[in-house]
Amino acid sequence: MTEIKISELLNKDKAGKIYKIKGWIRTARQSKNITFLEINDGSVINNLQIILEEKNIENYESLLDDLTTGSSIEIEGLLIESPAKGQEVELSASRIKIIGKCPSDLYPLQKKRHSFEYLRSILHLRSRTNTQGAVVRIRSTLSFSIHKFFQERGFLYIQTPIITGSDCEGAGEMFRVTTLDLANIQKNDEGLVDYNEDFFGKQTFLTVSGQLNVEPFCCSLGNVYTFGPTFRAEKSNTSRHCSEFWMIEPEIAFAGLKENMELAEDCLKYIMNELLILREEDLNFLDKWVENGLITKLKNIVNKSFKHITYAEAIDILANSKQQFEYPVFWGTDLQAEHERYITEKAFDCPVIVTNYPKEIKAFYMRLDDDEKTVSAMDVLVPGVGEIVGGSVREEREDVLIRRIKEMNLNIEDYIWYLELRKFGTIPHAGFGLGFDRLVQYSTGMTNIRDVIPYPRTPKNALF
Repeated sequence: MTEIKISELLNKDKAGKIYKIKGWIRTARQSKNITFLEINDGSVINNLQIILEEKNIENYESLLDDLTTGSSIEIEGLLIESPAKGQEVELSASRIKIIGKCPSDLYPLQKKRHSFEYLRSILHLRSRTNTQGAVVRIRSTLSFSIHKFFQERGFLYIQTPIITGSDCEGAGEMFRVTTLDLANIQKNDEGLVDYNEDFFGKQTFLTVSGQLNVEPFCCSLGNVYTFGPTFRAEKSNTSRHCSEFWMIEPEIAFAGLKENMELAEDCLKYIMNELLILREEDLNFLDKWVENGLITKLKNIVNKSFKHITYAEAIDILANSKQQFEYPVFWGTDLQAEHERYITEKAFDCPVIVTNYPKEIKAFYMRLDDDEKTVSAMDVLVPGVGEIVGGSVREEREDVLIRRIKEMNLNIEDYIWYLELRKFGTIPHAGFGLGFDRLVQYSTGMTNIRDVIPYPRTPKNALF
């Protein structure tokens, strides 16, 4: 007898054979001699209908009380074509086994629509809902597609450290890693915390980016990428920020801004196309219940060419628009989400790559342009979200990089190794960061990033 996933059963070609499935009861409708169950095993958004007839099931009556929503079961039966609308097949059961009982009066997921806010309070159970099941499957598909994209293009996957001694962005909003006794902090002669007594003998933090650590491999092995967790200690309680999130960060050797933009556009088009092919049922569900027009939005990423403008052009567009913005528009301001969305949704109605930002609002490692006012940076903006990719050409000139580190008031001793990449056989190279969780948010239509991360970490919140 074949044990099989529901995703493989939901077509007429499988009918006429006996199968065994395992899953959880989504709904149960009982009458005197027959029971209808809807079973889901997580492999697909659609349920499989199970027909239990008293004449076919031993101890039928004694099982009824345990056939409740949330219970896990194992069922054997004949797959037959269904006479009902909306489904091609159903399983006529010949044997049923209760694996895990679920008391119906205590189960937090009753057959009704629950708010996303409520579901965040039961993170361990929310993946049993249709919406969260779809989100998790899409997240898995996106993750695999990203690796597939880079592997097919000869990139090497580099695992960069989570614990670091340097601040990649220069922002200082980092989580400290320590084994010091916080109730008895040892001080040095200057009255400062004595980190010589700490585990690593110095201050260490959770990384905000794997970029600096992946660059040495780019400067020796060519095209590489890292894909892992990053952390920001920002106290931002917004629908777009989490304290722990995942980043895709490729680095390309002997490359400039043009190659960087092409790679970012190709990457987004590739993974969106994969998603549209592999997760059609989940996307149809989310298009209907979460964001109307979701599939059209994703197809536009695949089919439309990305528009290229400079930061100066973006400021002119915003300044000359008739729309009133919450945040003032002027040269030197960092573009806010409302500015980015206006550019992509109103000005161009397509994805837009903005380049050459003022050096004051960008990181120290971005290559200084010839005007010494801007850097060779790029942000990819998409309708509905705004920035989804941020990247730049890296500063390969040692003297300029030293100057930029000092201008940002960073400790140059922390970056000696980084400077040596510019001293010993420097090369032009570029890369970008793609926020994976924002990508999932965009791909599912979910409005809050907390609803696309299995266990979201936000200020004052670290459940589970």
